[in-house]
Amino acid sequence: MQTLPKIIPINELKNTAHISQICKESQVPIVVTKNGYGEMVMMSIELYERTMAEAQAAALVNEALDRIDAGEPLTDGFAFLDEMDQKYGA
Repeated sequence: MQTLPKIIPINELKNTAHISQICKESQVPIVVTKNGYGEMVMMSIELYERTMAEAQAAALVNEALDRIDAGEPLTDGFAFLDEMDQKYGA
């Protein structure tokens, strides 16, 4: 189950040490609001890198599925690994 993001008003950004601590300890994005509306999102580097890696993996899977749907020929996984081993060595 995904945890909801933390929400803080923009005036709390004045306490940078506290916000930095929240970002480092939190495993969810922090939504900063202004006049009750979302203004920006903050997160730790760790969470950002994990989120970007997941998005990149999803994009690669979607690209592969699109290629399958387009009828492109499939490559056997073991044959591909053998080809990479021959090309680059182990």
